[in-house]
Amino acid sequence: MTGIPKSSLEQWAVLAAVVDEGGFAPAAAALHRSQSAVSYALARLQSALDVSLLATEGRRAVLTPEGQTLLERARPLLRDAQTLERLARSMKQGWESALRLVVDAAFPREPLLKIVAELRQMCPNTEISLSDAVLSGAEEVILDGSADLVVTSRVPAQYLGEFLLDVRFVGVARPDHPLLQLERALSVDDLARHVQIVVRDSGTRAPRDEGWLGAEHRCTVSSLEASLAMIEAGLGYGWVPEHMIGESLRRGTLRALPLGAGGTRKLSLHLVTVRPEPVGPATRAAVECFERHRPPTGLSNP
Repeated sequence: MTGIPKSSLEQWAVLAAVVDEGGFAPAAAALHRSQSAVSYALARLQSALDVSLLATEGRRAVLTPEGQTLLERARPLLRDAQTLERLARSMKQGWESALRLVVDAAFPREPLLKIVAELRQMCPNTEISLSDAVLSGAEEVILDGSADLVVTSRVPAQYLGEFLLDVRFVGVARPDHPLLQLERALSVDDLARHVQIVVRDSGTRAPRDEGWLGAEHRCTVSSLEASLAMIEAGLGYGWVPEHMIGESLRRGTLRALPLGAGGTRKLSLHLVTVRPEPVGPATRAAVECFERHRPPTGLSNP
């Protein structure tokens, strides 16, 4: 015989927030509730289950082994409930009220602008939010569920990604940079003696130093555009997407670093639908736009 559950999804959501946010106070802030309300919800949950879910270690509340197991089972239920609510809103409104796109900063800007322009015509009543991500930043928004469609260089486990294109990065410097005055093939030791311009990972959980060669001095910037500006100003060398510097290479205002190996790098970008079921019409339209505007060869060229 089916009975009424003693625990509620709301209580499990509060427990998940305490774990994810790192404590009662930050969970209360994230949920827009008082700390006492958070504590009360967890006390009711533990009482209903007659199981200890949290233990205190110093000033931190951590999951007990039982709490770890039960929360892992509860998370899919929370996701299902959120999916049901989104489906109800979508059914009522027809089109999604908002579409959140997060795109790896290496994705070429020209096709991206065309995609956004087409989406504005196809779903004029949908608010489109577009954000850049660098390195692990795109993975984080997929795992957080804080975007609808993500272009990423790494597809997290348990998600499916559609290959879009390869972006070629080229190691470059201004022609008068000391590295290019050596007039010979460069080694890693040569590079390590000069300033490398590195783009900061926009992720916060497990940021990566991908592409950094351990130079004695490096200059970290927040975008590829800033990286290119620093290199063009002669303040260092770095790797930049080829589609951003094709004209500069042709004019000779930038030169490729003469490296025997590693002068170019390839970054594969994939399109991930964060919540494949249900997919709203605006999300489907966005997927079609990305597929339509990817280069025929799957490779980004200048």
